[in-house]
Amino acid sequence: MKRGLRRTAPGALSGVLAAYLSLCVAELVSAAVRPEAGPVVAVGGAAVDRTPAPLKDWAIRTFGENDKLVLVLGILAVLLLFALALGAVAARHRRTGAAGVLLFGALGALAATTRPDSTGLPDALPSLAGGLTGAALLYVLTSRLPGTGQGASAAGPAGTAGTGGWDRRAFIAAATAAAAVSTGAGALGRSLNGASGRDAAVSRARIALPAPGSPAAPVPPGARLRTPGLSPYITPNKDFYRVDTALVVPRVDIAGWRLRVHGEGVTRPLTLTYDDLLRRELIERHITLTCVSNEVGGPYTGNARWIGVRLSELLAECGVRPPSRGGPADQLVARSVDGMTIGSPVEDVMDGRDALLALGMNGEPLPFAHGFPVRMVVPGLYGYVSACKWIRELELTTFAAYDPYWVKRGWARRAPVKTQCRIDTPKPFARPRAGTVTIAGVAWAQRRGVERVEVRIDDGPWRPADLAAQDTRDTWRQWSLPWRATPGSHTLTVRATDGEGRVQTAERTRTVPDGASGRHSVVVTVD
Repeated sequence: MKRGLRRTAPGALSGVLAAYLSLCVAELVSAAVRPEAGPVVAVGGAAVDRTPAPLKDWAIRTFGENDKLVLVLGILAVLLLFALALGAVAARHRRTGAAGVLLFGALGALAATTRPDSTGLPDALPSLAGGLTGAALLYVLTSRLPGTGQGASAAGPAGTAGTGGWDRRAFIAAATAAAAVSTGAGALGRSLNGASGRDAAVSRARIALPAPGSPAAPVPPGARLRTPGLSPYITPNKDFYRVDTALVVPRVDIAGWRLRVHGEGVTRPLTLTYDDLLRRELIERHITLTCVSNEVGGPYTGNARWIGVRLSELLAECGVRPPSRGGPADQLVARSVDGMTIGSPVEDVMDGRDALLALGMNGEPLPFAHGFPVRMVVPGLYGYVSACKWIRELELTTFAAYDPYWVKRGWARRAPVKTQCRIDTPKPFARPRAGTVTIAGVAWAQRRGVERVEVRIDDGPWRPADLAAQDTRDTWRQWSLPWRATPGSHTLTVRATDGEGRVQTAERTRTVPDGASGRHSVVVTVD
């Protein structure tokens, strides 16, 4: 039994070291291919692609913007468990254990080459290189364990275990060297991958956005309330929500970036550079964006000042006509550099609303996390049918002919934003003191505007809240209500009425397939 433990424990350690070397070598090789080809990113992306919509929705609801970190940590935890198991197996059956490492490398290569943005065989190289080196290391390390035929002496000098001729010092030296080499390879790979990202950062830093030909109207006086705890009227870039499937944020150098416009009804296809877009007339607008994964009262909505090219004019130059004017295409499919596909109704992007190919956000070029160099912004539609980031292609097609990424996974083809209202303060389970307490939040109904917000305390009557001035019907609207709070537990509920007179529904639905509905409530205890 003791002899088995002497073999199994260092065998398990050998498995962990082999997995570590595999990942570090893959990181290094991915620097010569592209960061997205690394095995953890490739396997993680494949897992995201194959996750059912309800489970994906649960992950966003549970972990928020940390869902990708949780996924990566989960992949690494599973890899650790398998590494321990393969190491233990290799302690008795070296070839079987090494073959297991090779299998994991092959699975990583398969995941990388089947991703939507795959470049083919080159994407397989990081995983294959990692699998080969990891398998070789596991074979070498376990060849030094008891009972492997290494060393014939039953007794050795100090520091050795005589049974089976296991040279403990030699094993520790080999393991330490392997760990050091792995760490060096990983550090070099991260440095090289970071260098390519730095080139993109330099290209972004050199951009000077020109003054818009059509600037945003000044925010009207009274549109910005100063209530503590209330979301600011303009959401800072660092606080703007991010929901997407990219485990590695694409960092695109504008020198090689191109946007292609083609498809059904396109009589004059275009291929544009970033400078081509900068030379066009730019417009600037305040627009509120909302993610379809936003639960009632959730955080995935934000208001920003966007600058970009009017999408309808660009499509019209290509000869595109909306279906209402006889155009053959009713869907505009946007493709991202990471392979994401998002389909928007052509009628909506050409109906006169301020649909943009956005280049800037809140006075600066788009942040990488929010779509640099170019993204779509279409007021009134949830992001999964309108807000493609890191965009590289626009194709005109039909809803009957093509299902984009999210539609294939059970979400609706068309998804106008629903009327919603949120209580920002007081927070759930807050304990304000008795007396005057300010209830405040934001309401949104893009393309329709917010006409009224009402608050109910417990089962009392609906009371009209004070509305901040409305900027445009495409932006959210702040509101507040002074409340004479009495001691005890109270439920605060809010509802909005849009500019077309429709009251926000009380019927609760989940986010799948076209956005959550219902009214936001918080429970507080007044001391």
